[in-house]
Amino acid sequence: MSLAGKIPLNIPIIDGARDDAVRLLDELRRKLSPQGDIVSETGRQRTVELFGEPLSPQQVVERICRDVERDGLKAVLDYTARLDGKQLTTETLSVTPLELVAAHQQADPQYLATLRRIAGNIVAFQSTLLPHDALLQKNSPEGGRVELRQRYLPLKRIGICIPGGAAAYPSTLLMTAIPARVAGVREIVVVVPPTAFGGFNNDLLAACHELGITEIHRIGGAQGVAALAYGVEGIAKVDKIVGPGNLFVALAKRFVFGEVDIDSIAGPSEVVVLADESARPEFIASDLISQAEHSPGSGVLITWHAPLIEQVQAALEHQLSKVDRGNLARASLEQYGALVLARDAEEAARLSDLLAPEHLHISTADPEAMLAKVQNAGAIFLGHFTPVAIGDYVAGPSHVLPTGGTARFANGLCAIDFLKRSSIISYDEAALAAAAPDVRLMAAKEGLTAHSASVDVRLRDG
Repeated sequence: MSLAGKIPLNIPIIDGARDDAVRLLDELRRKLSPQGDIVSETGRQRTVELFGEPLSPQQVVERICRDVERDGLKAVLDYTARLDGKQLTTETLSVTPLELVAAHQQADPQYLATLRRIAGNIVAFQSTLLPHDALLQKNSPEGGRVELRQRYLPLKRIGICIPGGAAAYPSTLLMTAIPARVAGVREIVVVVPPTAFGGFNNDLLAACHELGITEIHRIGGAQGVAALAYGVEGIAKVDKIVGPGNLFVALAKRFVFGEVDIDSIAGPSEVVVLADESARPEFIASDLISQAEHSPGSGVLITWHAPLIEQVQAALEHQLSKVDRGNLARASLEQYGALVLARDAEEAARLSDLLAPEHLHISTADPEAMLAKVQNAGAIFLGHFTPVAIGDYVAGPSHVLPTGGTARFANGLCAIDFLKRSSIISYDEAALAAAAPDVRLMAAKEGLTAHSASVDVRLRDG
């Protein structure tokens, strides 16, 4: 098959045999990383209109966060008016109990039943992940008693960012709040943009009520992240912030990290599909489009079956014309997608690990064999009938996953991430005496004599 020629969809095609194939994929990975600075031209123009100068996204975020830290709720309301066009007050900023009840009462019963089934799936899976306190008790040769423990306690208060710009995302609420509840977190606060898809969306509010979440604030963007991190009038600061968002939310989370914990610095949604001759091109095309429609979003096919390249091209062109966000998905695929022809399954696995994608779909005759060849991915979907949408919505593992190549070292969100662990150490006098020589030697090597003195003072006669 020739990789040249006219392509109806202008998605990059990369021949893995080329010397620069790895470089091209590495460039793609970098564009999708937290340093990729992906923002629309409209967004850049708006920055100039709002701030009077061409600030970078990072500079915008730093200014917003510092203003919120200094001026509190006043800055939050001001940025909400300027960035979201909503003139909110202290009375309308937060969702009231009556609004939550009304949204739940108006919700489609079938939708509520679906929420309950999905919640059951998430609880069942997340509950299996919880660790147990560890205990080690031992006696020293001299008869001393040592007890070592590790204790897990839930965080007290966490904040969840829910997107709400171009669509409503009750699934994100489920995939963040339920793992926190399973871990035992009692205080959960949600921030969501003041839009028809966000803080004024009945389906989202009904989901909050269904989960027993009562604190929801109509704040989006960097100002929402800052309000959670620093605390403002009416919103107590949190211990951890989780949930996806646009570039400004991601950069704000990075900026406040250290003041609070965060789950990750998430970038655009992405999928890599590893496929062989058994894969159906229409299935692959649908997976690539499903992530690209997030706009921005990335879809990459890596295959060692050459005919699949043209077949998937044709399927993409056909399907893009039939989905609501087809034009947006097309633009994303052309800018952040690729069809890659590898020499064999081993090379395909190496290229996939280079990208370290958020979602990896293994669409092969023997997906378990391919799974053994790869390491880096946030979530892995096995077989022709496990589309990424299953993980996005119903399976049970959280869909909040590492992006932009960070799956090399980062993990998807789960109940464990809402636990704080502490080691607990207990020595009696005899055990301390037995350990004292080792403490003295190490303290001397490091020149920290007060360390050994803290042992010696306890072991003096009388």
